[in-house]
Amino acid sequence: MKQYVTDTMAIVSYLGKRKLPPSVKQIFQSADLGLVQILIPSIVFVEIGYLSEKGRIDVGLNDVLKHIAEFPTYLEQVLAFNIVVESYKISDIPELHDRLIGGTANFLDLELITNDPFIQASTFVKTVW
Repeated sequence: MKQYVTDTMAIVSYLGKRKLPPSVKQIFQSADLGLVQILIPSIVFVEIGYLSEKGRIDVGLNDVLKHIAEFPTYLEQVLAFNIVVESYKISDIPELHDRLIGGTANFLDLELITNDPFIQASTFVKTVW
């Protein structure tokens, strides 16, 4: 089964029913149908909790957990030491959270669903948007 890693704003945009490029929307809908897997880095949950608490996004941790419970093709990817090591090989993403998300995708050799311009410009991370 094909797998992808998602960053914070990609999954927040999908769950918040924001406008997405058709290709990205199709990836998430395919996961809802059980056709692909979406791996969610642990740090994404941290960011969602923080941004939700600060009122900067409308999607909260409960929304994500409810979606994961309903659609088992969404899986948490735990932040492990090997991912941290891989993240520090990425020298062109300045923000730590983004680097850890990119490192997760790199460690797993998967495409990262992201609209973040710094991650998209990275020479280390394969992205889709």
